[in-house]
Amino acid sequence: MSDFLPSGIQLSYLVAASLFIVGLKQLSSPATARQGNVIAAVGMLIAIIGTLLERQVVSYQLIAVGIIIGSIAGTIMAKKVAMTAMPQMVGLLNGFGGAASALVAVGEFWRYLSIPETPRTDSLIIIILGVLIGGVTFTGSVLAFAKLQELLPGAPITFPLQQPFNAFLAAVLLGGSAYMVVADPENVPVFLALVAVSNILGVMFVLPIGGGDMPVVISLLNSYSGIAASVAGFILMNNMLIIAGALVGASGIILTQIMCKAMNRSLINVLFGAFGAGGGAAVASGAGGAQIDKTVRTVAADEAAMMLGYARSVVIVPGYGMAVAQAQHTVRELADQLDRLGVEVKYAIHPVAGRMPGHMNVLLAEANVPYPQLYDMEDINPQFDETDVALVIGANDVVNPAARHDQASPIYGMPILDVDKAKHTIVIKRSMNTGFAGVDNELFYKNKTMMLFGSAKDAVAKLVSEVKQL
Repeated sequence: MSDFLPSGIQLSYLVAASLFIVGLKQLSSPATARQGNVIAAVGMLIAIIGTLLERQVVSYQLIAVGIIIGSIAGTIMAKKVAMTAMPQMVGLLNGFGGAASALVAVGEFWRYLSIPETPRTDSLIIIILGVLIGGVTFTGSVLAFAKLQELLPGAPITFPLQQPFNAFLAAVLLGGSAYMVVADPENVPVFLALVAVSNILGVMFVLPIGGGDMPVVISLLNSYSGIAASVAGFILMNNMLIIAGALVGASGIILTQIMCKAMNRSLINVLFGAFGAGGGAAVASGAGGAQIDKTVRTVAADEAAMMLGYARSVVIVPGYGMAVAQAQHTVRELADQLDRLGVEVKYAIHPVAGRMPGHMNVLLAEANVPYPQLYDMEDINPQFDETDVALVIGANDVVNPAARHDQASPIYGMPILDVDKAKHTIVIKRSMNTGFAGVDNELFYKNKTMMLFGSAKDAVAKLVSEVKQL
């Protein structure tokens, strides 16, 4: 039995890793995402049971206390946190993962101080990496949470000499790390300074990033938390933690690249460009900067309801405004009423609509919108030419036609949803304020566009009431 135990533990890790991979694959589709979560959760349960059989476990009592506390906290959050608050929730969970990995690294360093053995160079390097990546992930995620929760301004926060200050912090980190590795591996003040600088770097990393870039930041921090977990696996010599962390890190990086591509911007530009810091509204212009007619055409709820009710096809474009107003259930009710009238309803999902990857998918799934009605940008764009009415709910920059032709626009080249090609477009918006990019939206002034002003939830509720009477 004693000889079988180590092999059995490693076998359980292999089974768990396989389930993780299958779960990740199924997460790529909304239709199988729930099942993928369950499969991955079973894999994690197997991995935890295998780890608890390790002989190095010091105290099962402390582990039990941790499980109880964590389970209670997780259950409360699952019950209390609204789906509209998922972006900040995901950001906070990323931070918890980073903090755990950093604490493992700190604990391993302290263990070396308590024994006569000096840490080996490779072990010290891994410990420093754990502190660095874990610290950046923790404080960066906490700051992202604060911005999304509106505890801090969502706009980019910058100050003079910000980048030189960041470079100075990076130099201190590299210099201190080199000093410990080469000269004094057990220098406590230098090690604590590295811990502090790592956490400051996390703050400086997210500070200049605006709310509109949060999908990229959330996925990148998710990748960091995975890498930090993998580093913790090397510290603890735990194969399961290495594999799980590597999977999370790799998938997060891939998703980050997808997000950047969806905005036609590089990761460097997202992280250091302070996009949207100007905050001013640019003048709506046509190709070459020519002024366009800025006449706005408004529509009443009853007229808009008639347009929707007598259409053959309607494409609903959800945006951050729908999330803020928590209007997803009302939108689903509107779609049900249109379906009753024989209208074909589809949803157009832009990759970076909202404040986290898949934000719109999560909200619509909560409202039980059928998965087949959700269309990615590349699938729905060719269909707008045949669409009778495009209903835009709280989206802005992701439907701005200037991205296709205005080379002077900051969003030029960004792939957008081609709602302006529909026969008619109705835009639900609180006001004419600009979106995250700070540029006026040409769509609002087009002849085929009508504005229905008001909160997304209230405006859609009025549409539902009117459509019911048709």
